[in-house]
Amino acid sequence: MAVYYDKDADSSLILSRRVAVLGFGAQGRAHALNLHESGVNVVVGLRDESPSREVCRDLGLETATPGDAVASADFVMMLIPDNAQPHVYRDVVEPALSAGSALGFAHGYSIHFGYIRPREDIDVLMVAPLGIGDQVRAMYEGGSGVPALLAIHQDASGLATAIGLSYAWANGHGRVGVLDATFRDETETDLFAEQVVLCGGLTHLISDAFDTLVDAGYPATLAYFCCLHEVKLIADLVYARGIAGMRRSISGTAEFGDYTRGPRIINEQSRQAMREILDEIRDGSFAKGLAQEFANDQPVIKAGREAAETHEIERVGARLRRMMLREDD
Repeated sequence: MAVYYDKDADSSLILSRRVAVLGFGAQGRAHALNLHESGVNVVVGLRDESPSREVCRDLGLETATPGDAVASADFVMMLIPDNAQPHVYRDVVEPALSAGSALGFAHGYSIHFGYIRPREDIDVLMVAPLGIGDQVRAMYEGGSGVPALLAIHQDASGLATAIGLSYAWANGHGRVGVLDATFRDETETDLFAEQVVLCGGLTHLISDAFDTLVDAGYPATLAYFCCLHEVKLIADLVYARGIAGMRRSISGTAEFGDYTRGPRIINEQSRQAMREILDEIRDGSFAKGLAQEFANDQPVIKAGREAAETHEIERVGARLRRMMLREDD
């Protein structure tokens, strides 16, 4: 994969454009502020009744209705939820976006699975931060950035890659590295990591381990610290030193347990489940299921949230986090 840095970007390309940021969640807020502070002409597209309008004004950001923002811009960055993107593109963006403009994404989902089929007279590109919105903002403010992926779906102008690199420069990614990618690879690997490791795998591993200890008669407080609280300590080590470096930093007891007991939890049966999940992502089964979930008013998500919020680990965790917060003060 090619890697680009600020030196490879022509900042004038984004500085000469007006960028409409659609959405003001964690990513939208980070992108809008970073671009604004890099000197880019930014407008945030928000509904008239959106409470984020006042927040934007306090931050010095210009706002407009989504349609007016798009009509005034020649680069539109789609930072609204995946499930909302298709109808927003159809009803708001496509009618107002002028020929020769650029349409940007931070995640390839809507393009890769065909929920958005852009007009042929615009550039379609992706600058996908490899971090959550709060990190994108915090690292930029600290003079650094988070890495990002750059992908081109449609190059109507012949400048799509250069424009994408220029946007990445303004958002701080070129300070640490912008990796060449494709919409397909970003989308499928991102979904896989969310489902198998970062969200699905990790949260269920923590909860099941907590339940195992509590069911065996151990105090819930100890189970929380061992199975949830200390995850951050290990994650920080892995982040800073890699898996091998983490293993060199822990006790011999922990390292022996890692090698001998870890494969009893994550084994060929787990790998087979991972392969099946990846197949469901690749063949569109997951996307179809997600579309059905939102069409039916999110029954699985709502049930999952309720189950999580009423789990004992949340009650114990809330109490312990308050305790540790007081100690920090």
